[in-house]
Amino acid sequence: MNVFKFKFKVPKVGESLSKVFTDPKIYITLIVVLAVLALLISMKKVKLTTKIMTNVAIAVALSTVLKMFRIMKMPMGGSVTLGCMIPIIFIAYVYGSKVGYIAGMIFGIIDLLLGADVVHPAQLLLDYIFAYSALGVAGYFKDNILLGTAAAISMRFLCHVLSGVIFFSAYAKGQNPLIYSISYNATYLIPETIISVVVLYLLPIKRVRNELAKEA
Repeated sequence: MNVFKFKFKVPKVGESLSKVFTDPKIYITLIVVLAVLALLISMKKVKLTTKIMTNVAIAVALSTVLKMFRIMKMPMGGSVTLGCMIPIIFIAYVYGSKVGYIAGMIFGIIDLLLGADVVHPAQLLLDYIFAYSALGVAGYFKDNILLGTAAAISMRFLCHVLSGVIFFSAYAKGQNPLIYSISYNATYLIPETIISVVVLYLLPIKRVRNELAKEA
C-alpha cells in the first residue's frame, strides 16, 4: 500500500455529520464537552477578548484547511499534513496554555465533525478532544516555541498511543499492543512534528507574537 500520496482531501461534510448526529455516543459526548467548555468560559477561568476570539477562530480555520492537504494517510486514521497543528500551537504560544487548550479543543471537535471515526466515548475524548487540546501545552514554553512544539505534540502522541492500546489492540495481530500503538502513531506524528518545527523555525514567530499581544 502506497500511503505517500500528496493530495487535497475535501471532507464529505454531509456524510460525516450524518454519522455524528445519528450515533448517541458521539453527540452526547460532544454535548458534555461543549457544556464543560462553556462553563469554564462563563466562570472567567480564561480571558477571552474579541481580538483573541477572532484570532482563535482564524487559527482553527487555518488548521482545518491545512489538514485537508495530506502528504501521507495512515490506513486506520492519522495523516501527515502541511502542518495542521502549527496555528493552534502558535495561538498557545501567543496567548498562553488556557487559550491554546480551547483552540485545540475546538479544532478537535471540528475534525471529529468532518470525519468521525469513533468506537467508544472515551476513545472520542482521547483521539479528538484531549489529543488536540494537549497542543495548548506549547503555551508553557514562552521562550522556546520549538521546545514547546515538541512537548505539545508529544502530549498528543501519548493520547493517541493510549487510545490505540485500549481500543485498537486487535489490529496488533499478536504484537505487543503498546509497541504497535507507539510505532503506528509515530509513523505519522514524527514527520508532522518535523514539518511543524521547521516551519515555526523559519517564521518570524516572536515578532508576530509581540504584535498580536499588543492588539489583544
